[in-house]
Amino acid sequence: MHQLSIMHPLDAPVYYCEMADSTMDESRRLAEQGAPHGTVLLADFQSAGRGRGGRSWQAERGQNLFFTVLLRYPDYAAIPPALTLRTGLAMALAIGDFAPALAPMLRVKWPNDIMLGSKKAVGILTEADGTNVYIGVGVNVAQSRFPLDLAGKATSIALALGNPEPAINRFSLLEAILGRLFQEIEEPADDWRERLSALLYMRGERVRFLAGAADAGTEVFGQIAGVGRDGELLILPDGASEPLPFITGELDVYGGT
Repeated sequence: MHQLSIMHPLDAPVYYCEMADSTMDESRRLAEQGAPHGTVLLADFQSAGRGRGGRSWQAERGQNLFFTVLLRYPDYAAIPPALTLRTGLAMALAIGDFAPALAPMLRVKWPNDIMLGSKKAVGILTEADGTNVYIGVGVNVAQSRFPLDLAGKATSIALALGNPEPAINRFSLLEAILGRLFQEIEEPADDWRERLSALLYMRGERVRFLAGAADAGTEVFGQIAGVGRDGELLILPDGASEPLPFITGELDVYGGT
């Protein structure tokens, strides 16, 4: 592991290693060693990467960005609400800054994905340990092939930009991401919900939503209306006059027929 010369708005260290079990776990180790607020741990490959719900995260070595940001807060009240979604907003804006041609295609899929068109390009996982918060991010940057079960659901920035696939400097992209991320987390504008809602995947469309735990979710059919103050998904159920907030659940992007 060594430190990179990466522009960081908080002047915190950005560490790089070729391989980690997961950047989330490695970031926890750095926290135990006293790493400061804003420390970033980046890996070329994760042998035990994970996503939301404990799902595994697999990708080509050296083709993507896998990193975790350590955030330290003095108490629970200081932890900003809706960190996962605000990270999603920052990611969408940063990728749009980095590759303006993709901006019209970028959407934030509640609660933790970034979509390019109808395909996933970024996954976000937020965990907490007391007042330490860890934001893990996986960005499909230059990956050109995906397993058969993901080929119709996943894409990368390079694929979305078209053929021939362009050379992309991952570290320049990381600098753009960190700039937007800490802008949205450290100095958020009051209109973050409105800006996020404007980028919300399938907003205004009829969907099928499984509210609650994934293995026992209650089906809700209705239109996505936006996000609430704490990041809850607002859905206007069929036949209802007011949207309802949902804190947990799974959005079925192919449902709603």
